Amino acid sequence: MTQPVGHLRAVLFDMDGTLVETEQYWGQAMFELAARLGGRMSEVARASTVGSTMRRSMTILHADLGLVRSEEQLLADARWVEDRTAQLMAAGVTWCPGARELVTGVRAAGLRTALVTTTPRRIADIVLAAIRADLGDDPFDVTVCGDEVPARKPDPAPYLQAMEGLGVEPGECVVIEDSESGVAAGLAAGAAVLGVPALQALAPAPGLVLRAGLVGVGVAELADVLERELADRPTVS
Repeated sequence: MTQPVGHLRAVLFDMDGTLVETEQYWGQAMFELAARLGGRMSEVARASTVGSTMRRSMTILHADLGLVRSEEQLLADARWVEDRTAQLMAAGVTWCPGARELVTGVRAAGLRTALVTTTPRRIADIVLAAIRADLGDDPFDVTVCGDEVPARKPDPAPYLQAMEGLGVEPGECVVIEDSESGVAAGLAAGAAVLGVPALQALAPAPGLVLRAGLVGVGVAELADVLERELADRPTVS
């Protein structure tokens, strides 16, 4: 049974770069693809792909290299990056600092949890298997992957789908994200958002609380993020 902490009933986690150190695998795969295509992807272009769909990431990569690719070629490039990333992840996945402690703390507090990622299910399952093996349990009540939603982040659809699966309202949730598109999705879904930027800077926004990372973040801090957001909401007379 869910045990609310203040108004907080559920925590919704992004995956890559938020919970686990996997963004470098996506980056490595894209740099390798760029080399296969005869060029070099810039660091600026790479940073702008964080949290994006594969289609947008490939569009950014191709533009950075000055290439024009057909739809068929774009899809083939995306598949190559996904396959290479899956290969790299299979060699090992590590937690982001503070993430393991936060996940176990949230579960111990009796809150509902969801993993909400743009990553396709076949790749996310590699990470989920590593997390389950490490914790000896499945810490997520609901998982929503990028190929299981009608629209991907920054659209709110993935978070709204997770909230429906958890049986909670947006005003009872904190979303934890590291990217612009993820933060936008969480805010558009009506949740309070804790932003922990890594490769991509995050601009201040109503409903968003920024921290350098998850070290030292516990249930009390998440409850405070939500209470601050609720206090700032306009009242309806």
